[in-house]
Amino acid sequence: MQSRTLGNSGLVVSAIGLGCMGMNHHRGPAPDKAAMIALIAAAVERGVTFFDTAEVYGPFTNEELVGEALAPFRKKVVIATKFGFDLGPGGRGDAAMNSRPERIRQVADESLKRLRTDVIDLFYQHRVDPDVPIEEVAGTVKDLISAGKVRHFGLSEAGAQSIRRAHAVQPVAALQSEYSLWWREPEDEILPLCAELGIGFVPYSPLGRGFLTGAIDETTDFSRNDNRATLPRFTPEARKANRPIVELLQRIGTEKQATPAQIALAWLLAQKPWIVPIPGTTKLHRLEENIGAIEIALSAEELRQIENAAAKITVVGNRYPQSEAAKTQR
Repeated sequence: MQSRTLGNSGLVVSAIGLGCMGMNHHRGPAPDKAAMIALIAAAVERGVTFFDTAEVYGPFTNEELVGEALAPFRKKVVIATKFGFDLGPGGRGDAAMNSRPERIRQVADESLKRLRTDVIDLFYQHRVDPDVPIEEVAGTVKDLISAGKVRHFGLSEAGAQSIRRAHAVQPVAALQSEYSLWWREPEDEILPLCAELGIGFVPYSPLGRGFLTGAIDETTDFSRNDNRATLPRFTPEARKANRPIVELLQRIGTEKQATPAQIALAWLLAQKPWIVPIPGTTKLHRLEENIGAIEIALSAEELRQIENAAAKITVVGNRYPQSEAAKTQR
């Protein structure tokens, strides 16, 4: 397994991480817990050192799963989790935004217990809270770092101004936002800013929530509790219209003896040396497939071919419903 450093932070992680959300949240019926613990262990055995979770996933149960699974390997791995919501008593609330300092401190203490660790390696603000100055958020995390409860500060889906303001108070080690061949908005302003400030970039949904694997088409039925059924980009009409992006990946994959997913990940890895995608999966063969993308080298000419072909494809459908989209890029 190759490793990468997230920006100027000194935080070294495997070149591909593992997003753990789907192991019991937002992807239909939760898989068997023991099977997911075994899958996380298999990832560690194959060299994955970067694992992503959040208190809101479950809520709470995803952190518990990750904490239990990684306890035997704690010194070998980097665990990232997130704050930024008020989930109500027992997690039964409406997940309203809340990044007030007292809430951040509370989440840190509770996450430490669920993760079975004495320090959070990377603590992201899940979404920018318009009611709390970002300087207060960064300052609170800075205090947690001084207290030894957190190692690094991160932001998720933050806009350029928020990133600059936060970074001036406490250096931002990594920005986590959606990025893939079918969502390229970070290229306009965010990736250049990360390069300028020395911030690592962690693409979530690097396989387009599974669409870029080629396993989903307009006939796919999503099970209950699978949030893709609520996303505009996953209506049957949008899936049919967006098929050309998958066909592009399949075409390149045939030439490289690789799968569409591997080409999608290899393309991301080729963009910047400080980009670390975190594809999620609940299947061992998909985990191995994703890790295999590290061995695929795309030449400058191949990257130009992908770029030229992708530029001719119009992706249909917003990535989030309007109510959710309002929470991103503040």
